[in-house]
Amino acid sequence: MWNKPWTYREGTAIVAGLLVVGAMLQLTVGPIDWNLMAWPVNIIVAMVLTGAVVTGNVMRKRSYMLRFASSRHAAVPVLIVTAVATAIYGVTNMRETLSCWPFVLLYLWMDIIVGLVTCKHLKPSLRNMCITASHAGLFIALTAATLGSADMQRLKMQVNSDQPEWRATDDNDKVHELDLAISLNHFTIDEYPPKLVVIDNETGKTLPTDKPQSLVLEDSVTEGDIMGYHIKTKRLHDYAAQVATKDTINYVAWGYNGATTAALVDVTKGGKTLASGEWVSNGSFMFPYKGLRLNDKHSLVMPEREPKRYASDVTIYTKSGLKENAVIEVNKPYNIEGWKVYQLSYDETMGRWSKTSVLELVKDPWLPCVYTGIGLLIIGAILMFLTAGRKEEDNK
Repeated sequence: MWNKPWTYREGTAIVAGLLVVGAMLQLTVGPIDWNLMAWPVNIIVAMVLTGAVVTGNVMRKRSYMLRFASSRHAAVPVLIVTAVATAIYGVTNMRETLSCWPFVLLYLWMDIIVGLVTCKHLKPSLRNMCITASHAGLFIALTAATLGSADMQRLKMQVNSDQPEWRATDDNDKVHELDLAISLNHFTIDEYPPKLVVIDNETGKTLPTDKPQSLVLEDSVTEGDIMGYHIKTKRLHDYAAQVATKDTINYVAWGYNGATTAALVDVTKGGKTLASGEWVSNGSFMFPYKGLRLNDKHSLVMPEREPKRYASDVTIYTKSGLKENAVIEVNKPYNIEGWKVYQLSYDETMGRWSKTSVLELVKDPWLPCVYTGIGLLIIGAILMFLTAGRKEEDNK
């Protein structure tokens, strides 16, 4: 090993050495506080890194190490190890990955290699233009994604009806005052149809345990069988109020705050009537749920209805004077002045009557740089594909 010319063995040895050094730094110095890389430190580091790569390319003919760094024997091992390590540890949280010295050293070495390869092919030819575009795109995307993550903000805001909110909290529950405020006009939940299930009286688990059955109460479905019980729905209220009398509990149509869903059912089994004209309800924050005990082992209940869609009708105000109305849904964020506002959650105890919406606000000022890098990478890949096809035609 280390006899010229260097091969994949030396490239792998360099990667292993970086991992060892990184592990020692992690144990002795501790994790990296990536918040220290926030603006303007990250742009300074990016400029220094770019300058170092350009200088390295100028000195490449004088240094075998620099020439080796721009070869595939150095690139392949670090690409494989970095890809595997990122897939295992870094997919969910970039900040956690960048707090580990081994990963940071790997990313730095890979970035240097990509930068040197980019400079190496800065020559006037179609092939070099393809390679330069793809590698320059990768260099920009990688540098912007890592250094820019220190400036990314991911905050959670709880917005109440008709009360503008401009404060949000991060993962450490630290409060941030923002340059925008959000007021909740209305919160909406579209729910799936109610359903009835049979549960075990002792465990409360839905039966059968291996493959739970249910009767979905859609418009066209008024009766069905669950575990041999024949259930017939005589009346269904999507919005109902519980009315207690001296002898029984009844439900009446009631479309106000706190209304619950209730079904009037008959239950038979083997020709024997187990219940006639009994109510089952999933309850709400105002009314308790009501189940129907069938026997010592089983009960018929109505679980909470599952949300199909929930959205917040909001008004957003910015310090620059903008006032915009928006409807924010799950997976349909709203963009305003660099912020992406996502629908995250709501007050589940209030259900469809929630007057609170939980929003997630994300701001990544380096994202345009990342997109630019990805765009160059795609352009380079397309040009290489077209060039390869042209070469095949010429060879024919």
